[in-house]
Amino acid sequence: MTWELWQWGLAIFGALIIGVAKTGVGGLGMLAVVVFASVMPAKASAGFVLPMLICADVVAVLAYRRHAQWALLWKLFPWTALGVFLGFLAMGRIDNQDAGLLIGIIVLVLTGIHVWRQSRVQKQEPEHAIWFAPTIGVLAGFTTLVANAAGPLMVIYLLAMRLPKMEYMGTGAWFFLLMNLFKVPFMIHLGLVTTESVTGNLWLVPAVLIGTWIGWGILKKLNQKLFERLALLLSIAAGINLLYKSWPG
Repeated sequence: MTWELWQWGLAIFGALIIGVAKTGVGGLGMLAVVVFASVMPAKASAGFVLPMLICADVVAVLAYRRHAQWALLWKLFPWTALGVFLGFLAMGRIDNQDAGLLIGIIVLVLTGIHVWRQSRVQKQEPEHAIWFAPTIGVLAGFTTLVANAAGPLMVIYLLAMRLPKMEYMGTGAWFFLLMNLFKVPFMIHLGLVTTESVTGNLWLVPAVLIGTWIGWGILKKLNQKLFERLALLLSIAAGINLLYKSWPG
């Protein structure tokens, strides 16, 4: 890697954020996307961070594996696979600006739908339309392949299921580990995961592991309401940031 000192500094910060997001507050993951997109071209960054994401996913699964709600995951997996394939087809046809604009709109629209539904169901058990899980699954697969930006969509899905924070983390940990492993052949085929990028990841793995430890400590101190609000606010901020960076002109 031939980065300058400031680029290494940003990359180490981004690696820390990846770790914190995977074991603490998932909504922070979009901040890491933005950080690495500042260090290198956006498309290249999507492949570069994948090994670090998988490393942090493994730690998160080890920490929260017993809390996963597999019934919710099986509703997503087939649709997520379809979304990854669609993202693979689109990757060569859209530029970085188009991808950011599309993902920002998707995140904000689904966040708005989630907030509206919450205001209607209030304390009742949520009843989601048959299209909800397939829509989230396809969009999550598409956005993760294009920009590693599925985090806000999973925040919306998992909060909509009203999971306690430990079940939220366990379900999300398994989802992202399996999804990111599924993406690897596609990213290699696109030339976005290379020997050089994996080597660069090895230098940043210690920062990722430190971040997972910090995130685990943060999660233990967050109450359920604060956890949900923080995750949702970070997702909204991520969507707005993507729109701002990608808006024409």
